[in-house]
Amino acid sequence: TAVANKMKEFSNIDKPIFAAWMGAKSVAEGMHILSKANIPAFEYPDLACRAFAYMWAYTYNIMGIYETAKVHAKIASQKEIRKQENIITYIINKAQGENREILDEFESKQILKAFDIPIVETLIAKDEIEATQCANKIGYPIVLKLYSKEITHKSDVGGVKLNLHDENEVKIAFFEIKKSLKDLQKEDAFDGVTVQKMIEADGYELILGSTLDSDFGTIMVFGTGGTLVEVYKDKAIALPPLTITLAKRLMERTKIYEALKGIRGKKSVDLDNLEKILVNFSNLITQYPQIKECDINPLLVSEDNIIALDARIILHEKRDIYPKLAIRPYPLEYVIDTKLKDGTEATIRPIYPDDEPLVREFYKDVSEKSLKEQYFKALHYDELIAHERLIRICFIDYDREITLVAELKKENISEIIAIARFTKLKNSENGFFSLLVKDKYHKKGLGKQLLLNIIKIAKAEKRDYLISQMLQDNLAMQNLCKSLGFTLQRDEEKKIIRISLKL
Repeated sequence: TAVANKMKEFSNIDKPIFAAWMGAKSVAEGMHILSKANIPAFEYPDLACRAFAYMWAYTYNIMGIYETAKVHAKIASQKEIRKQENIITYIINKAQGENREILDEFESKQILKAFDIPIVETLIAKDEIEATQCANKIGYPIVLKLYSKEITHKSDVGGVKLNLHDENEVKIAFFEIKKSLKDLQKEDAFDGVTVQKMIEADGYELILGSTLDSDFGTIMVFGTGGTLVEVYKDKAIALPPLTITLAKRLMERTKIYEALKGIRGKKSVDLDNLEKILVNFSNLITQYPQIKECDINPLLVSEDNIIALDARIILHEKRDIYPKLAIRPYPLEYVIDTKLKDGTEATIRPIYPDDEPLVREFYKDVSEKSLKEQYFKALHYDELIAHERLIRICFIDYDREITLVAELKKENISEIIAIARFTKLKNSENGFFSLLVKDKYHKKGLGKQLLLNIIKIAKAEKRDYLISQMLQDNLAMQNLCKSLGFTLQRDEEKKIIRISLKL
């Protein structure tokens, strides 16, 4: 007990203390003293080490969520979103109209291509003549694969022929694939072959996929791929949607990651691009809940190339409601392209975690007057751009709040020129908003456009009232709110104006 009493003095320090108090009943009093001092005491050292390891892993994961990424994921414009929807909706509707849940390889690859996931060029041939024509068009050596709307694991039925160098080899391979299905009494599943270039890069075969979990909904899978995927069993899982940092964390949990960084004289693969591809894949499976499973195997990665060699997508049965994700995905429905009064083109979109550097730059061009109108007090620039503050703006739960940014793009350089925040108030059916525009973009109609979008979001999120408050001398904001139907109420005691809009 003497040691335990001495340790009580250290109960309030920042460093965690774990005690392994072995001795059962003989040390029970000491453990009680430690427990009352909020110092965890364990019966054995291994239990203490395990608890510490869990705490470290938790802290590491939390830090990863809020880490500012070195590279940034691409956020699709409204035009790009519509293009993706046209391609993918057509493929899914066609399959569902034919009562198919399994998309063939060609359809699956077209969906991946729509989300900027590189694919190997793939052509479909119905007979040996078409197969040779396709091979001549692509250029030798080529790969011939079974094309079937029923069979997805082509290697299991002898449906893959590699490294074919001329027309004669292509014809022989075509008939061997066809005969293989006939021998298995599956000739009705033969719809032809796909022809693609034989990729001979010195790289690694990975698997990137998604599946449905009964508790968490759609989950992502990443790891060592190829034909030995079930032998190595080197996989890690994550909940989508992913950011660049979370994509990196997912890869780090696999054994193959050490090889991807470069070993034994081999250079590192393009990890930055691989992270972006994981984010793109995450966006695909979150935006299209009709997708039940998706496998890219193998995803071939090398120093200067990443390419999906094979892909398989399985759809849910057609239904009105699909399984929900554990985490609400990026709300693409709130992305719009717009123009300011002077004709400047801008995109209004929800904020993204990777926007932190852009938000930091945004505050450089906001005047003290505008900041005081927003925050009711003068704030130093260092306070505004503190990482701990910016993560509360950029890393948000879209179920609780939506922060919109107005973004300009000039020669692939992005600039945030306004920020509007909408928050669901706790224990209330109301929503609160705030709005801040760079001074040089005042009087261009941007504030009105942002507020109209905030009103639209508040209605979509089923709020009763949209409320806010402002300084009494902020006449421009008062006039804007009046023009949109807000009710204004003066609070002379606090020198502010309270505003509200019934939705």
